[in-house]
Amino acid sequence: MQSAAQGAARTVSVNRVDGRLKVTGGARYAADHLAERAAHGYLVLSTVALGTIRSMDVAAAERAPGVLAVFTPFRKLELIGGGNPFSVGHSWLPLQDAEVRYHGQAIGLVVAETFEQARDAAALVSADYNVRPPAASLPDGIPRAADPGRINGEPSVLDMLADGVGTIDEALASSEVTVSGTYRQPIKHHSAMEPHATVAVWQDDQLTLHNGTQSTSLTVGTIAAALGIEATQVRVISPHVGGGFGNKIATWAHPLLAAAAARTLGRPVKVVLTREQTFTITGNRSAVQQTVTLGARRDGTLVALKHQAYSSQSTSGGIFESAPHTTSRYLYRAANVHLDQKIVTLDVPPPTWMRAPGQESGSFALETALDELAVKLGMDPVALRLRNYATVYPGRNVPWSSKHLDECYRVGAQRFGWDRRDPAPRSDVRGEWLVGTGMATAVYPGERFPASVKVRFLADGDVAVSSATADLGTGMWTVLAVLGSEALGLPVARIRTDLGDSTLAANIGAFGSGATASTGPAVGVAAEAARTELINLAVTHERSPLHGVPAADVQYDRGELVAPGRRIGFAALLQAVDVAGVEATGSAAPGPEHGQHAFTSFGAHFCEVRVNRWTGEPRLARITTVIDGGAIINAKTARSQIIGGVIFGIGQALLEGAQVEPATGRIANANLAEYLLPVNADVPPIDVHFLDHPDTLFNPLGARGIGEVGTVGVAAAIGNAIHHATGRRVRDLPITLDKLLD
Repeated sequence: MQSAAQGAARTVSVNRVDGRLKVTGGARYAADHLAERAAHGYLVLSTVALGTIRSMDVAAAERAPGVLAVFTPFRKLELIGGGNPFSVGHSWLPLQDAEVRYHGQAIGLVVAETFEQARDAAALVSADYNVRPPAASLPDGIPRAADPGRINGEPSVLDMLADGVGTIDEALASSEVTVSGTYRQPIKHHSAMEPHATVAVWQDDQLTLHNGTQSTSLTVGTIAAALGIEATQVRVISPHVGGGFGNKIATWAHPLLAAAAARTLGRPVKVVLTREQTFTITGNRSAVQQTVTLGARRDGTLVALKHQAYSSQSTSGGIFESAPHTTSRYLYRAANVHLDQKIVTLDVPPPTWMRAPGQESGSFALETALDELAVKLGMDPVALRLRNYATVYPGRNVPWSSKHLDECYRVGAQRFGWDRRDPAPRSDVRGEWLVGTGMATAVYPGERFPASVKVRFLADGDVAVSSATADLGTGMWTVLAVLGSEALGLPVARIRTDLGDSTLAANIGAFGSGATASTGPAVGVAAEAARTELINLAVTHERSPLHGVPAADVQYDRGELVAPGRRIGFAALLQAVDVAGVEATGSAAPGPEHGQHAFTSFGAHFCEVRVNRWTGEPRLARITTVIDGGAIINAKTARSQIIGGVIFGIGQALLEGAQVEPATGRIANANLAEYLLPVNADVPPIDVHFLDHPDTLFNPLGARGIGEVGTVGVAAAIGNAIHHATGRRVRDLPITLDKLLD
């Protein structure tokens, strides 16, 4: 078997090792943890968007059956640490002051014997406010937009101009053909299947927190700082996460309050957010308004690219979408580029990371504008993109470590049947349906973080592979098993994996599409170190059959130690010497290559839509997606990742959007009845194909991240197909049927 460390292309496709647990209900999520004597907490939320709480009436709640305590800014739980974007999801700690910063902010916690008692008592709490008018509309706030200063280490207003060109507008004026469009999309919500939940258990001065999180290590640091204790006093456990998409990176109000309440009451406290509460408590994707202006020669060569964006930010801080710098900054070769990112601070819940932050929103504007340019030029959209193909990272002129985006275009076009396309809008009418096709590019940077893994040979013949990373449904349980299997030459069934526990080998977690690329190389390092420890035990232990053999003469071969004339399996060895296991920890991290190359995953989407001529109803017929993501560790789970990303993009294109009332700041559709998500009936057949070119400059596995690239460009491809079907260009998301009616 060829080692994974050699970066060989692979065709591994195995079932999820945690699949049986999930389908039988055996997988335990945060809210499933049953702590003895656990009390239940329920958040009280503000009913205004901006103001100061004058007083709160908690008397009726305190008299309600089963109530143990009611905590408010006037009856505080002690929290002392400050907030920052990588820890607390906002710039303040809950219940520490009487300020209300957005509608739906946590202003109280009722703790009772049961969830129902806590919920019912919370409804009895009332608050009296000094109310101020909120700013809750992105369009209204654009005149006072601010410059955030820097984006990804570069100026938020960035010009890359050719010699002799004074401004981007000069370059546009000299272009033979120009197009310009303004593109809008509302606030979006993560809407993971598993609502946020936490269970806090103290034993003496040690806290164990069962918390749905993408990073147990970041949660440990945040909780320890907020409670004024050492990180060694906190253990965070999160083996299964029912979806995160970015909003389970930060530590929000509920685990902070649960931990503090449990310490105060001297008993465990469980807090499970309702679906409506997740719309305000745990972050969102910024609303974004963008204007893209393109200038080109008549042959399609880009002369100028101007990308301006306004993104919503919260007075509470958070992570806003930076669209121009994550798409137009590097996707195409253009002689002159101008990027301009502004933020509009609003009295709304804080934005946070959401799958492909910046790239998802930016790609809708850029890839739609490219299609508009193709239409104006009478040029094939694929040919236009190939004409402006970037062979080096624009502006930095460093090479891509591995880029096969041109192959994505060609393979995708062939699989989809793009050559049968009549470019004229409304050229394909089938009964009452107008049929159109469209395409767009996908792009997401390759991220890699320091990570450690422990490999332990066990006396029963299995091998344990563990790390403090997370699995959000992304397949990390299986990735660890597959890589452990390859590194040790053992069947996947003999690899026991463990993750989602802050006491395991250090790992920052799963986000930025960096989990596999970061953790995977550490598996090989740990496996090699564990093999060395096994050999050392074999040649030094007096009861070992290989005692006294020079270590250099002993080789590891698919679970056995081989010396001249002798061979023994590691289980037999451990049993012979009466040792339960032999282990070693290995670590891996980015090296100097990260300043010498650009690391990016690429893809191309092709889709067919049908729009009803009479009702305006848009229906997706099929989607083809081709991905250049380096080596694919497990094709089965990888394909699921891309399908999930595409479905994310379907939601962006056709369904999703928070309806924020400008006068009140209230999210009017904070529920899954009115905040619409794609369901099976909305999802067409999705053909996913991986090129599987290992990127060994990025890491020894040759694997880049794919968790987010699949959603980038989907909305643009759908919008472009709708234009082809109807001749109508919709620049405001979501594309609902009312926007398609004459």
